Amino acid sequence: MSYTAPVKDMLFDIQHLAGIEQIAQLPGFEEAGLETAQAVLEECAKFNEGVVAPLNVDGDKNPSTWKDGQVTTTPGFKEAYRQYREGGWQGLQHPGEFGGQGLPKTIGAACGEILNSANLSFALCPLLTDGAIEALLTAGSDALKSVYLEKLVTGEWTGTMNLTEPQAGSDLALVRTRAEPQPDGTYKVFGTKIFITYGEHDMADNIVHLVLARIPGAPEGVKGISLFVVPKFLLNEDGAPGARNDVHCVSIEHKLGIKASPTAVLQFGDKGGATGYLVGQENRGLEYMFIMMNAARYAVGVQGIAISERAYQKAVEYARERLQSRPVDGSVNGPAPIIAHPDVRRMLMTMRAITEGCRAMACVAAAAYDAAHHHPDEATRQQNQAFYEFLVPLVKGYSTESSIEVTSMGVQVHGGMGFIEETGAAQYYRDARILTIYEGTTAIQANDLVGRKTARDGGRTAQAVAAQIERTEGELAQRASADAKAVAKRLAAARKAFLDVVAFIVQQGKASPNAVFAGSVPYLMLAGNLVAGWQLARSLAIAEDLLAKDEDANFLRAKIATARFYADHILAQAPALRDSIVEGADSVMALAAEAF
Repeated sequence: MSYTAPVKDMLFDIQHLAGIEQIAQLPGFEEAGLETAQAVLEECAKFNEGVVAPLNVDGDKNPSTWKDGQVTTTPGFKEAYRQYREGGWQGLQHPGEFGGQGLPKTIGAACGEILNSANLSFALCPLLTDGAIEALLTAGSDALKSVYLEKLVTGEWTGTMNLTEPQAGSDLALVRTRAEPQPDGTYKVFGTKIFITYGEHDMADNIVHLVLARIPGAPEGVKGISLFVVPKFLLNEDGAPGARNDVHCVSIEHKLGIKASPTAVLQFGDKGGATGYLVGQENRGLEYMFIMMNAARYAVGVQGIAISERAYQKAVEYARERLQSRPVDGSVNGPAPIIAHPDVRRMLMTMRAITEGCRAMACVAAAAYDAAHHHPDEATRQQNQAFYEFLVPLVKGYSTESSIEVTSMGVQVHGGMGFIEETGAAQYYRDARILTIYEGTTAIQANDLVGRKTARDGGRTAQAVAAQIERTEGELAQRASADAKAVAKRLAAARKAFLDVVAFIVQQGKASPNAVFAGSVPYLMLAGNLVAGWQLARSLAIAEDLLAKDEDANFLRAKIATARFYADHILAQAPALRDSIVEGADSVMALAAEAF
């Protein structure tokens, strides 16, 4: 099935919700207005629709293979990556001084969605490289930056993130990989890392591994972890890859989805130790790795939106073609395309509304990131940083959990044919299933939202978000249309439910931690639902205003209808989530562990 990038919807969000012309007023982004965004997205769509998307099905059927320590990617991937690199796509939102284009995240994130919709497995390689770049930009020495950054930013080399070990998954305090200091200032790294995405492949000349390890004598727990650059190939004096470093891929995983993406088990130090270079200061590795993780968490949220969009397009295509049953209203005398049936329409609208809501939320988060890093006013930067950090677990958690629902619904639209691999619907469902797990499970995102983003500041950031939502409610309530008034009503009910939960967390966090964390994931889902619904509510008001000016009527009416559906069918779930969190906490822990 072909893929068509939703450029028009993306540009609507970028222009009207993110405020790209305001972003273009920020220092460093002067050339990054709407005209630039449109040109970049259209070129990105052309490349991914024509080059990357056609490889998606073949990657699922003919995944990466491992033999004698070497990984061979799906036929066509290497050539597609060469074109990706030569097109400058890796450096889109990275600094010009290292060979990037320095565009805002607001534009870069939209391009990331297009790439991930085209081919989730392929897109994982650039995603991990982006994380490595962010970590080195923030914590790398000038020497490390000069050696590695330009090669990573241009995509000539790729990057990885090495956290997980057989005994240390989400609990990084258990990391055992060790790094022994050498007289020349380097380190010898020994250990095993698992689940390393693109830890070995044939698409680039070098792979730059960022590795968490312990230096002898380091404090126990997470306070004693350091971060190291460990390249696949050591470098010659001219900076070109030379001798092979002592890091080897001993196997790759056989997975439910994202099959073309090689997930490697890496062994460091089998032959005397892998040469590594300390990033930043000793024992601050987790702090630096979180820079990579936060970049990756946002990006994985975008992956959820991307796979939802792909599943939605596939479902619509099938629903238009599949003839089945006479419509209940008798509008067709005989079998009709299943898109005529109310329940199929309900499923398609659910898929569409969730995808557009999550896209709008991610776009607004990206705009906040841009302002947090480039606005000249310190107070404005801090305000936007707090807003962005609050939204990251929502973008990651809500968008990915929703992607499982959306892709599952895509299978359901196909009926029995959805269960048959040849239709393609099942691949999206399988691919989506990892998104709520890697880069921090949904529960970890929820713990972050409860602890760091809500309880720590007494709920102030959450309340500030709610205050913005209340202003939108007021604006909608003043409008003449029934749609605006109905959405305002739903938004108000969801906001009040959200504030009740925030108050519950702040009041009970220390006294009843089990009760609070029993509702952590429902809280994340409520918050994500609310913020996505808020952005669609803003979209409705904007679409009504543009429609009054006789602009693109079909697109704008669809935007209004989608926002209304979201409010009636999805945002309406928020009060029930509030009840389960605030009033249902005791029942979660009521059954003794031994009774299971």
